[in-house]
Amino acid sequence: MLQNLAILALGIAVMGVSIGEGILVANIAKSSARQPEMYSKFQTLMFLGVAFIEGTFFVLLACTFFVTTRG
Repeated sequence: MLQNLAILALGIAVMGVSIGEGILVANIAKSSARQPEMYSKFQTLMFLGVAFIEGTFFVLLACTFFVTTRG
């Protein structure tokens, strides 16, 4: 039972990561369309944001494996 809930939580987290990255990239595209000369700074911020979003997901993934192997 606990393993099924952990897998469900991981699936919800994947959806959250995908939505977060989509919002981030869409806003970077809008910002660079308005100010093309700032694209390099926006790109740096985008990579940093994606790294933090993915980092959060991988922490949750590790916690999910910990819970499923322990229970």
